[in-house]
Order: sequence, then C-alpha cells, then structure tokens
Amino acid sequence: MASAPQQASLPLFYNALEPLSSGAHAAFKLRQIDSAPFLVNQHAIPVTVDEFIHVQRSMPIVFTAGDEPVPIALMGLNEGVNVFIDDEGKLSDPSTYVPAYVRRYPFMLARLTPDAQELSLCFDSTADVIGAFEEGEPLFEDGKPTAIVQNILQFNEMFEEAGARTGNFMRELRELGLLMEGEISIQPEGAPQPFVYRGFQMVNEEKLNELRGDQLRKIQKNGMLPLLYAHLFSLQLMPQLFDRQNRAGKVPLPPLAS
Repeated sequence: MASAPQQASLPLFYNALEPLSSGAHAAFKLRQIDSAPFLVNQHAIPVTVDEFIHVQRSMPIVFTAGDEPVPIALMGLNEGVNVFIDDEGKLSDPSTYVPAYVRRYPFMLARLTPDAQELSLCFDSTADVIGAFEEGEPLFEDGKPTAIVQNILQFNEMFEEAGARTGNFMRELRELGLLMEGEISIQPEGAPQPFVYRGFQMVNEEKLNELRGDQLRKIQKNGMLPLLYAHLFSLQLMPQLFDRQNRAGKVPLPPLAS
C-alpha cells in the first residue's frame, strides 16, 4: 500500500494527507459541500495567475512578503477576518468568486516520497466531507475510480499547471524588479488618523511605466501585462474591503492621534 506523503510542512487548511486508494478507501464517499468552516477566520488565500481576472472583480490581489512571494486574494484586511464568509462558513454573496485553492480542498496532488517523479491524488483525512458514510457520492465502484474522482483529479491537475504558470510569472516579475513593499492608507470619516496596512508586496506602477521597449513588448507578448493591471486595478477594492469590515464590526480600534 502507498505510504503517506511527507507531512513536515502541510499547505494552508490541510491537517493531514493520505493518498487516495481503491483498496483502503473502497467504501469512501464524498458528501456535498455547501460550506467551508475552515475559511471563517482566514483573510488571505493563494491564487494563480489564471484567476486574476476573476478575483480582481471582488477582492484585492497582493503578493506575500519575502524573497519568494506568491499572489494572494484578500478576503479581509486583518488577521482572522473574512468578510465574504459568514460564521457558518457560507458565502455571504453566492456570486462571489471562490479561489481554486479553496475549491480543491480536501484534495490535492502531492509526492508520496521526496524523490517521487509523479504526483498522487491525496486528501485531508481529517476533513469531515470524505469517509465511509451512508450518504454521499461513491469514490470507487468495482475497484475503479468513479467519474467524480476523475473530475477531481482533472481539476487538481489543472490547478498544478496553473501553479507552474504562476511560478513563471513570479520569476519574471522579480527579474524585472517590479515588486515593492506595499502600503495602503485608509482614512475613515471621524478617525483621527488613517489606518495603514503593510506587510505585503505590490507592483511598482512607476517602474512598470518606465520599462524599456523590449521589456514591455515581452510582457505584452507573454500575457503578463493584463495580469499586472488586474492586480493594480484590484487595489482599488481596499477601501471597499475596509468598509465591509467596518459594517461588520471587525475593524481594529482606530489609531490614536500623535
């Protein structure tokens, strides 16, 4: 039987990983998912470049701090705040785009051993939506994966491919030197001082506009340019996100006047 993948550093939301097997999980079923309680207190979600255009309509897109930044969608401006999810883990507005990182849970592709060449379909064994239940969609029939498993596998393969494209995008972004430390200042009415948010990176629009002609042609040709502007346009949603937090009573105490 396949061994469990390395668990030293599990991705966000995952508490354990187990390879899906027709032998060990022949009776397993997948319950219908209508909520995501694990999202309630999560304010930032990783996204791929394939999703930028969809995400920027409702959430700011920024990049994590550090030498190996990744793009994230902000579902709140403060730790532990998600203004798109209610206390039961359901979307406040069903039309809100849900990042693929969330939609793939509790499944993901992972290497079973550090030197494995192929990725295997695994699942979080602590998730309460998969197990030997009486209700739900069967994952195996006659020892073979059902259509639902095939669809899950295909979705996760597409996610990995999008992740590779995102990695290439981020390498190009760093090579062009377009990232800078981010800072957003929001001045609510009646507050003595603005709320200032830092701890992320963003594209330096001034440097973007100063790119050489050959550099600009390259990012136009490889599709980076609309993605960069999707990110920049999405930053205009920061005040709206702050306002949603404010209406929900989830904004920290106002800063004191100096």
